[in-house]
Amino acid sequence: MAKPDNRADNAEHLQKHIDQTAANIQESEDYLDEHADEISANEKQSIEEKNNRRKQSIQSFAAEKEDEAQQ
Repeated sequence: MAKPDNRADNAEHLQKHIDQTAANIQESEDYLDEHADEISANEKQSIEEKNNRRKQSIQSFAAEKEDEAQQ
């Protein structure tokens, strides 16, 4: 038998994901600032693209969290 869908703590989990993703963005931006002279243009572009995807993820998590709050 399938487990029942317990959504009671979904908003909390989504907030954790938002916080962790924001921390990853900050960490990578700090890395870019601290090592600007040492990293290649290719690596910098890769990190910036990843951060853009992270920002999109945060928007998705926030929208999902808002949906959870309405239920």
